[in-house]
Amino acid sequence: MEEQRVNKRNCISVVFLGLSMLCTGLLKGQTSANEINTNLNDTNIELTEKQYPNEILGKEHLKGFYKKLSQLEKKKKATLSIVHIGDSHIQADLLTGKLRTLFQSQFGNAGLGFTFPYKLAKTNGNQFVRYSSNVSWDGYRNIFPINGSSIGLSGIALTTNQKDFALELEVRDPSYKFTKLKVFSPDKQPVFDVAISERKVTVESIEPKKITHKIKHGESLSTIARKYKIGVNELKRANNLTTNLIRIDKVLKIPTQERVSKPIQKSEFTPIQLEANNGYFQYTSAKELDRIYLIPHTESASYSLNGLSIENEKPGVLYHSIGVNGARFSDYNKYPLFFEQLKGLEPDVIVLSMGTNEAFDKMQPADFQNQVDLFVQSIRKLMPNVEFILTTPTPSLLPKKQPNTYAEGYADSMKEKASFSNYAIWDAFHIMGGNERVEDNYSSGLLSRDFVHYSKSGYEYTGNLLYEALINSYTTYKSTNLSAKDEL
Repeated sequence: MEEQRVNKRNCISVVFLGLSMLCTGLLKGQTSANEINTNLNDTNIELTEKQYPNEILGKEHLKGFYKKLSQLEKKKKATLSIVHIGDSHIQADLLTGKLRTLFQSQFGNAGLGFTFPYKLAKTNGNQFVRYSSNVSWDGYRNIFPINGSSIGLSGIALTTNQKDFALELEVRDPSYKFTKLKVFSPDKQPVFDVAISERKVTVESIEPKKITHKIKHGESLSTIARKYKIGVNELKRANNLTTNLIRIDKVLKIPTQERVSKPIQKSEFTPIQLEANNGYFQYTSAKELDRIYLIPHTESASYSLNGLSIENEKPGVLYHSIGVNGARFSDYNKYPLFFEQLKGLEPDVIVLSMGTNEAFDKMQPADFQNQVDLFVQSIRKLMPNVEFILTTPTPSLLPKKQPNTYAEGYADSMKEKASFSNYAIWDAFHIMGGNERVEDNYSSGLLSRDFVHYSKSGYEYTGNLLYEALINSYTTYKSTNLSAKDEL
């Protein structure tokens, strides 16, 4: 399956990795769990009755997450940073865009978060940021064999060997203007500068003078050549003629040694050096920006970019989204740089939910669980206090419409392991009806024609379900566990 500012802040980061779903849609204002239920009921789809409880299992492993939500709810100066990483269901930022809106409408907007120039890597991305560049860039995904590419946080290596590049980031949604930019690169020393404005200057370029002649009645190559004081053979070579035959109204190029000056426009930037930080380079602005440029800092044989994060340094939710078409846990596990750069997003809670691509590879549940465990262990070595939520893959059909028993096996394995692995579970597979409801989900408009990806309505519905489960679990925990001391 492919494709401003506040003083010292308490920060929490939640990473949602690879929910097998997408969605779009905006929900304005404060959003309660009851309002979420209303939205679910108003979806224009004939939905089957949910028989599996929509809940977060192992919610006792999310105390830090709940405490931070409580601080934001009480208008404290805190930032909840959520990172959502996965496969093609995530790369387009449809589901994550929905969840971002739901969280930020209730708990505040701290920024868009992670962003990547997917278009320059010749693949699909989100609608919130537009990227452009004056040179070509090459992309290489983590799903391909290791070839020396420096693949980090984005899961995609983006490189160019052009030394005069300018990469423009333009925020299309004004609610995501930013004051802080983080730049993730595999280089230990800075190779990028930033510029916040572009100046067009006119320079003179000297180039050959272009002269043409339209053939008139009675003219020949010899008369035309004499007129311009050139030889007949020279005139023929310039026009790729093999004979002296010409026709009226044909336009000939006239070779000449004359040179003329031509004004051309060129972009000039005032470079601003980035500040090195823990695994990334940073720029902070005194005013909100909706546009910024990356330009070369020093001359290099090549330039590699692993992604950016745009933040506004206000209290609220910062919702990062990272996805790679066709990705599996094993694809991320191949690249230590991914885990090293993940620290730059300061995760406190990480939610993992890949599995669709592994199922299409017919990976056995035990092997799948080994890859999940390796992923979790790699993060805990670098960030031992991080909390985890795992979501199971959503129901789908294998080729020839065969039931996806592998996804069901993954769901069972993940839930069994969760009881002694200190992470929470959202069982999307059974909540969405399991293998028995795949055809019904398609008939109801939830699934697309490939019986793997979801429709827009399906992703919106699934996104609401996940948010409903998270908010309900938070409400339950808050009523039974949070004390005044906890919320300080």
